[in-house]
Amino acid sequence: MNVKPLIAPPLDAGFLPAALFNRNYVQTAKASGKAVPLVIGLERENGLLSRHETVVLPEAGADTLRYVERVVKFLLWSRGGWKLRLGGPKELGRTIQRSFAADGPRAFDTDLMARVYERPFEVVLTGTDAVPPEREMSASLGGHLVGCRIGFDLGASDYKVAAVREGEAVYSEEFPWNPRDQPDPDYHYGHINAGLKKAAAHLPRVEAIGGSSAGVIVDNKIMVASLFRAVPLAQFDRARNIFLRLRDEWRVPLEVANDGDVTALAGAMSLKANGMLGVAMGSSEAAGYLDPKGRMTGWLSELAFAPVDYNPNAAADEWSGDRGVGALYFSQQAVDKLLPAAGIAVPREMGLPGRLKEVQSLMARGDARAARIYETIGVYLGYTIALYADFYEFRHMLILGRVTTGQGGDIVLARAREVLKEEFPEVMEKIQLHVPDEKSRRVGQAVAAASLPALKS
Repeated sequence: MNVKPLIAPPLDAGFLPAALFNRNYVQTAKASGKAVPLVIGLERENGLLSRHETVVLPEAGADTLRYVERVVKFLLWSRGGWKLRLGGPKELGRTIQRSFAADGPRAFDTDLMARVYERPFEVVLTGTDAVPPEREMSASLGGHLVGCRIGFDLGASDYKVAAVREGEAVYSEEFPWNPRDQPDPDYHYGHINAGLKKAAAHLPRVEAIGGSSAGVIVDNKIMVASLFRAVPLAQFDRARNIFLRLRDEWRVPLEVANDGDVTALAGAMSLKANGMLGVAMGSSEAAGYLDPKGRMTGWLSELAFAPVDYNPNAAADEWSGDRGVGALYFSQQAVDKLLPAAGIAVPREMGLPGRLKEVQSLMARGDARAARIYETIGVYLGYTIALYADFYEFRHMLILGRVTTGQGGDIVLARAREVLKEEFPEVMEKIQLHVPDEKSRRVGQAVAAASLPALKS
C-alpha cells in the first residue's frame, strides 16, 4: 500500500505512519465490498478482557498481514494480556499464531507477557461471535496530598526524589545512577534508599512514600523493567521485591506505579481534568492513561514497544529487536538515532544523556541541525497522536520528559500541531496538548508519585 504523509519528517524520508496505513487499509477494505469482520480479544489477570473490532480483506495478502500483525502488537503493549483470541479468517489467524509463538518473530513480546501475567502466552483462533464481551477494570489512582510524603521517580540515567508537605514540594533533587548495567539488586536498593533518606531530612516526619518507575509493576512488585535488565534471572526475585523491602524498612504506606501512569496522574492533577494520556520522553518512552472518569483501566500502556512506523527498514529496538516501535521515536534513543542524519558527530563513548545535552546545547546556540532533530520528532508525534486516538479515549495529552525541555520542546509541539491540523483536523479539534512548566517537567513525576498512597486511618 502506497501511503505518503503530507508532512515528511526532515531527517526520516522513509517514515510510514501507522495511523495513515491503518486508516487507509480499513477504508480500502470497506470500499472493496469484500471486507469481513475481525475481532481481537486480549485476556489479562482475573478474567479481564479488552476487545477490539475492525475489518480485513479475507485474503491474507501482504497489506492485510502487516495491518493485523501491527495492530495485534499495538494492542498487546497498550492493553496487555496472556491470551490472544482472534475471531476472523482462519488463514490469517494461523499466520498470526505462528508470529506470536514461542519460536516466532514476536517471541520477545510473548515471553514478556508470560512473565508479566505468570502464565504461558497463547493464541486462540475462533469465530467472531465467540470472542467474549469486554470486561475492564476501573480504579481510582493517587491524588492524596495530606501529610508529609516522599516521592521518587526512577529513570535510566538518574532518579529524582521530592519531599512533599501538604501537597507542596519542599525539596527536590536528581541523582545520577547507572541501573541498566548493574547486576546486583542491592545497588538499586541502596541508591533509592539513599535518595529517600535525603528527602526525609527535609520533613519533620515521613507518613507515606510513593514511587514512579519504568516497567511493569503489579502490586508493588516489578514484573518487567529495562532498569533491571542486567539482573540475572536467578536473582530477579530480589529485584522484584525491592519496593516491598523499602516499605518494610520505612514502615509507612508505600505505593509504586508505572511512570507512565504517574505522568497521566500528574497531568490530571495539574489540569484538574480527566481523559488524560500522558507521554514522557526520557531514556525511553513512558505512557499512562486515565479514562474520561479519571480512573485507571489496568492496561499496560507500555507504548515504548508499540509500533508507530511501518517502514520495514526503520531502526530496530535493541531490546525487543522489532522495528518502528515508540522507544526509538520519543526518547533519548530517538535523538541518538537522528544524529547521523542531522550531521552531528559525538564521541562514541558518550552516553545517551550526554548526547541529548549536546543537542540541547546546539539548539540553544541556534544550530539548524539540532532544530531538524526536534522537527523530526515533532512530525513523528503528530502522526502518532492520531494513532493513539484510535485506541485510547482522551481529550488531553500531556507531553513531558527530558527530550521536551528547552527550545526543542517548543518545536516538537509546534510541528505535532501542524501535522494534526493538516492530516487529522478531527483529532486536532478533540484533543488538547499540554506541557508542564519547567519546574513541573523535572520534578512533577516525583511529586505526583508522592500522592499515590493513602495515609493509614
